[in-house]
Amino acid sequence: METDKWINQGIELVMEYGPKIIAAIVIWLVGLWVISRIVKIFDRFMQKREYDVSLRGFLHNLVGWALKILLILAILGTLGIETTSFAAVIAAAGLAIGLALQGSLSNFAGGVLILIFKPFKVGDFIEAQGNSGTVKEIGIVNTKLNTFGNQLVIIPNGNLSNDNIINYSAEPTRREKITAGIGYDSDIKKAKEILLQIAADCDKIDKKPEPQVMVAELANSSVNLELRYWATNENFWDARWFVMEEIKLRFDANDIEIPYPHQVEIHKQE
Repeated sequence: METDKWINQGIELVMEYGPKIIAAIVIWLVGLWVISRIVKIFDRFMQKREYDVSLRGFLHNLVGWALKILLILAILGTLGIETTSFAAVIAAAGLAIGLALQGSLSNFAGGVLILIFKPFKVGDFIEAQGNSGTVKEIGIVNTKLNTFGNQLVIIPNGNLSNDNIINYSAEPTRREKITAGIGYDSDIKKAKEILLQIAADCDKIDKKPEPQVMVAELANSSVNLELRYWATNENFWDARWFVMEEIKLRFDANDIEIPYPHQVEIHKQE
């Protein structure tokens, strides 16, 4: 009799939970197949949009785990287990983690935005957060720059994504503006000819569009002429250094005065 009782109870349990367990197994297998398909489609989308490799790996894992958590909740619901409490625990844990890692999450979100929208890439020369340098590495949390003096600058992505960024490498060419002051007694037309000739003699300066010289300002002690020209990013600094040196040499050779501040001392005799 006791044996029959246990057998009957076993049969009842199988009849009650057997279909649910089978349904849960089927849902699990089908769900894993669907998740793998979704993740593959998402990977192709990221590859097509040329997302950064590190970002693609992170988003791949994030989407996969999020879908698996939803699948597990669906299976628990199929087995008749109340999932409301699980969802509440997950939400509470997420809120607690978010509050504890508020600054880090801000940097993380900034890194994701930078990697998705690509305001700059590795190798670009940028200016941001009071620093300028060549982008060495773009991470999820921070970005590393190599300055002109070869110092390493690490900028949190949260601040970087919310600040103005000047990307000097975004366009293949840049326009330079060099101001040269001459004395009021100097020949303006001669000085302008000299500046244009300097630009013509520099093979690092683009000849199209043509360089220009204009009177930019009638200052207190000088007439400020402005030389404007275009150069590629690779030739920009070589062109600037050439022009700055030649201005001094040729102005001196042609008696063009470059004013500089004078200090006058007056001695009063008692």
